[in-house]
Amino acid sequence: MNAALSLSIISAGLFFLNGLITGVIKYRQIMASPKGEAHVYIDICHRTSLMYAFACVLIYQFVLISQLPDWLELTAVILLVVYFAAAVVSYFIHGVLQDTDNQLKQPHKMGNTHISSTLMSLFMWSLIVGEIGGFLILFYGVAIKVI
Repeated sequence: MNAALSLSIISAGLFFLNGLITGVIKYRQIMASPKGEAHVYIDICHRTSLMYAFACVLIYQFVLISQLPDWLELTAVILLVVYFAAAVVSYFIHGVLQDTDNQLKQPHKMGNTHISSTLMSLFMWSLIVGEIGGFLILFYGVAIKVI
């Protein structure tokens, strides 16, 4: 199995496991809350982890079909998985710290640390380019095979 396939399927398992674990955290927060609610970012982390698990299975299937060079497929998978993971980690941190209900609202912060608007904007644009670009690479590899 090539590295892109391995990274895709292992990532699927790790995201799914994280979804299950954050489901327990979500349940505990719901039970401890007078309103019966988990923190918004624990909820987002839980659902996003589950969705990214299945996205990684889709990525695995695209790598299986794609006829691109292994290094290019691996680069695409790394872009996707790293940005998926960065999002999930930030959601988890915000959920545990309960420091915001909107990480894009200014002033941007992570716990007691303030993050500049420029840095936040650069990260978000790099995430957009990395995720869409990574997928387009794999989609191109599939398209040239099936068309």
